[in-house]
Amino acid sequence: MYFNKLERREFITLVGGAAACPLVVARAQQGDRMRRVGILIQFPENDPQGQARVAAFREELQKLGWSLGGNLQIDYRWAASNEERARTAAAELLELAPDVISANSTLPLRATQQATRTVPIVFTTVIEPIDQGFVASLSHPGGNTTGFSYLEVSIGGKWMNLLKEVAPQITRVVCMFNPQSGPYSVEISHFAQEAAQSLGVQYVAAQVIEPTQIEPAIATLAQEPNGGLIISPDAFTVTHRHQIITLAARYRLPAIYSERNFAFDGGLISYGPDYIDHFRQAASYVDRILRGASPADLPVQQPSKFYLVVNSKTAKVLGLTIPDKLLAIADEVIE
Repeated sequence: MYFNKLERREFITLVGGAAACPLVVARAQQGDRMRRVGILIQFPENDPQGQARVAAFREELQKLGWSLGGNLQIDYRWAASNEERARTAAAELLELAPDVISANSTLPLRATQQATRTVPIVFTTVIEPIDQGFVASLSHPGGNTTGFSYLEVSIGGKWMNLLKEVAPQITRVVCMFNPQSGPYSVEISHFAQEAAQSLGVQYVAAQVIEPTQIEPAIATLAQEPNGGLIISPDAFTVTHRHQIITLAARYRLPAIYSERNFAFDGGLISYGPDYIDHFRQAASYVDRILRGASPADLPVQQPSKFYLVVNSKTAKVLGLTIPDKLLAIADEVIE
C-alpha cells in the first residue's frame, strides 16, 4: 500500500495514539479506583451518638474530595464493645481488603492491631496510647498505627474536684470503670483517689465487668447519704450509659462523666474533649493516608480543647444549685 508523506504522518499518529490509549486508560482507572475504608466502632448501630460520629467522619471525607459510592466505600462494624466482638469485627473488615481502618476506642484498636500490622489504622478516643503499647511515641508513632488520643489519666483529679464543686455536700465517691475495656481507668482512679483524700472525701473504686454489676455498685453507694459518682470512660460504660444515668437519677446521686452526650442524656455534668471533632480529625488522617502518607509519620494528636457541660435540669431534680462561677465557664448549660 502506498502513502504520501502527509498520509503516512497521519497514519503513524493514529497508530501511536491507539497504542498509547490502553496505557492512558489504565492510568486513569488506577487513579480513579474505588478506595475502601473500614470503621470499627464501640457503639451499636442504633445509637444516635455512634451515628453522629460516623456522620461527621463521612462529611469530612466528602469535604476533602471523596465521593461515597464513587471513589470511596466505607464498611462499618458496630457494637465492638467487648473483646470477642471486637476481634470478630476486625477480622470481618480485613477480609474486605480495606485501604485504611478507623478504630474507635481501646478494644477495637487492640483487636485491629492484633489482626494486622500492615493495613494502616487511624484510631480515635484512645487514652494513653503509648502506655497501652499501641504506638512507640506521639511524635513518631511508627508501625501502621496513628490517631487521636483522648485524655490523660490525671483527668481523674479534675473530675473529683468538679464533682465536689457541683455537689459540696458529698462525703463519699465511687469511681466506676471496667478494667478490661479501659485498663487506663486504674490510673484515672488513682488520681481521683488522691484528689478525694485532699478534699476529705471517702473514696471507693468499683470495677464492673458485667451489666448486672452496675446497679449493685450504685445501690451500695446510695445506702448512705451524700454519695457521688465518677464514671470513667470506656466502651463498657459508654455502651451502658443510659442504665448508669437512669440509676444515678433513681438513687439521687450526683455524677460526673467524660462525654457531653452523658449530660445531654440526663447526666449531671460532663468534662472532656469533643468526640465528634475526633472523628472529623480522623477523617483528615484517613484522607492523607489514602493519598500516600504513612501512618508511621503522622503524629498522634492530643485534644487541645475540653468542654464543660452542665445539666441544670438534673441539678434541680437533685436539689443542687450550680455555682455561678461554674455556669459562667460552662461551654453548654442544658436547661
